[in-house]
Amino acid sequence: MMSLAQEKDGDSTSIAIDKELVVIEEQAFEKKEIDPLRPSKAAFYSAIFPGAGQAYNKKYWKIPIVWGAIGTGVYFYIRNDRQFDRYRDAYKRRLAGFTDDEFSDANGNPLISNDGLVRAQQQFRRNKEVSLLVTLGLYALNIIDANVDAHLLQFNVDENLSLSPHYQYNQWENASDLGLTLNFKF
Repeated sequence: MMSLAQEKDGDSTSIAIDKELVVIEEQAFEKKEIDPLRPSKAAFYSAIFPGAGQAYNKKYWKIPIVWGAIGTGVYFYIRNDRQFDRYRDAYKRRLAGFTDDEFSDANGNPLISNDGLVRAQQQFRRNKEVSLLVTLGLYALNIIDANVDAHLLQFNVDENLSLSPHYQYNQWENASDLGLTLNFKF
């Protein structure tokens, strides 16, 4: 319960406030100290080990997403690299005069022509390069996410600064009022 008392003694006025109220108000205005190195630490940790910056920011639910995204990119890079090697090895064997590669039948007749082997190599090389670029992009996105999230953790979002929508039904005019309220207390 709040109790205020005002006394007038000649020219001076004093206000007495209940001590319990002051403690509540001090707790309400308690602010976290801002660590300017926090975003750079989070970005550094994510650069060293993907997901470590998210753990530093205590956003543990993002770690499997980061690992899954980067792991998927690595998987497709390795898969396309193996396919490229298969077609390249078969093409090299044909140029050397052998007809026993995996793309020939038992009689030595080619199932895929030499031009087909070259086109397949080009396709898998292109897919391999795209997967590498996507993986590097996801790695960079992991670092950026950790940095931005660390910045936003230090953002002031207490009740003294708020923007909230409100809806009110006006019975006199039989209409609804929609508005936006900006509260700034200091």
